[in-house]
Amino acid sequence: MTERPASGPPSGRPAAADGAWHRVHPLTPAVKSWSALVVVLVVIAQEFGREAVGGSGGSSSDGGGGPGEAPFDIRDLGGGVLAGGTALVALVVLLAVGFAWLSWRMTRYRLTDEALELHQGVLSRRQRAARIDRLQAVDVVQPLVARIFGLARLNVEVAGSGDSKIELAYLTHDQAIGLRAHLLARAAGVTYSTTEAPEAPEHAVFELPVQRLLGSVVLSGAFVTAVVGGLGLVVGAGVAAAFGAPFGSAFAGVFPMALAVGGILWSRFTNGFGFRVASSPDGVRLRHGLLEQRSQTVPPGRVQAVRLRQPLLWRRPGWWNVRVNVAGYGAGGEQQGEGETTLLPVADRNEALLVLSMVVPDLGVAPGEDPRWLVGTAMDGAGPDGGFVTAPREARWLDPFAWRRTGYRVTDEVLLVRRGWLHREVDVVPHARTQSLGVRQGPVQRRLGLATFAVHSTPGPVAPVVPHLSSAQAAALLAEQSVRARAARLAAGPERWMAGPGDDLTPGPERADPADPGGPAAPAAPAADGPPPTAAS
Repeated sequence: MTERPASGPPSGRPAAADGAWHRVHPLTPAVKSWSALVVVLVVIAQEFGREAVGGSGGSSSDGGGGPGEAPFDIRDLGGGVLAGGTALVALVVLLAVGFAWLSWRMTRYRLTDEALELHQGVLSRRQRAARIDRLQAVDVVQPLVARIFGLARLNVEVAGSGDSKIELAYLTHDQAIGLRAHLLARAAGVTYSTTEAPEAPEHAVFELPVQRLLGSVVLSGAFVTAVVGGLGLVVGAGVAAAFGAPFGSAFAGVFPMALAVGGILWSRFTNGFGFRVASSPDGVRLRHGLLEQRSQTVPPGRVQAVRLRQPLLWRRPGWWNVRVNVAGYGAGGEQQGEGETTLLPVADRNEALLVLSMVVPDLGVAPGEDPRWLVGTAMDGAGPDGGFVTAPREARWLDPFAWRRTGYRVTDEVLLVRRGWLHREVDVVPHARTQSLGVRQGPVQRRLGLATFAVHSTPGPVAPVVPHLSSAQAAALLAEQSVRARAARLAAGPERWMAGPGDDLTPGPERADPADPGGPAAPAAPAADGPPPTAAS
């Protein structure tokens, strides 16, 4: 990518990175507090409804007053209570609106060549800065209400401990897209003299059909549990009614569980709706969501680990789920991070292999060995097929069904871990992304001469583990992987993947597009963030 000429008078610095402080959109308080406003409106509507039908009900007393006085009726207080309640609710709303306005006034951000800075807070001030050279991913999120007003939230993930994410909520959609383009261009080491950052082209790779998404939800463990539980509930309620117990009481205790299961199924459908994957020089782009639409961009080399998983019910249609670990994603918990860490909700074998090649372009296989065949062997094979080192026969006492599938294969670039019988799993961990290593051994394992080897990655759904290896195998793998990981980090390429060798701000060759085999060669993956890997036992 070469430097592009300015579309206007050259300024020497992109307008988006002028270093000036900016505020988020003025409608931000309303978008953030819409749910509270809805609750207030519902309360007011309920009060007016009760007043319209004669108050909240009550009883009169014949002895409440003296001679000649009208009997006391609590409904006479209905209008006063309604007026007082409405005034109190109005006061609370005014205070909430005032606080939201102050919060908006105190929220500012600015974008420089080095970092995105955010200052916010009314009672307590918070100042945060996200270094562009440590950027991990950039997301543009549009919740339903924000989408109505044409607004979007920009989430910037950087490498760091704890919650390192910075959220700019809310901007116009065009502003969010422009800021994302600038962040990715600067993180890649691209210079440009235009007033706006150049938007990298993209090529569509995958689009999830709605029929397959519905099929994956129906063939999920949560749906089967809901069906079996519902049938059991109906039968139990019928038996209880036959013995004189109230039929409806049997449903009361199961309702919260049904609500939770329904929420899980609905979340999976809405997160996977319209799922699309595209390749771009600035990374892998994901778009998905029914009510809340999310547009994610994961730059090259930011994926720490990949997991391909096939539940038992998906084996006949041949479907796989692909999830990843990215620094910053998944830190909010499994339910919150599922939409962020999913690379493919449900895909066939070839689609899963294609997307895997986008995030891990080099598996480091021997010359003449087909990487697709290697991963395919890991997905379906057992025993020493594909050069995998398997668990010893002593492991059958602890894992009688899956011990023959348990194994690992080491190449020049990655560690592949294979395990699972009912639910098949394949983990792919680049050596340069290894955070630390460990070996653990329980009392039963110690007696059988076994141990479990673990690769420690960033927080996320992928936790690579090789269970029930022999103690000698686990110790040797620990020592060898520590050396491989350290050497891979030292040999990794520059952090800015489009920068030239002489100047980290000079654009270099573009990253190869997996959808375009004739494109330029891909540079080496950027160095992993964090300290060198450590070995622990």
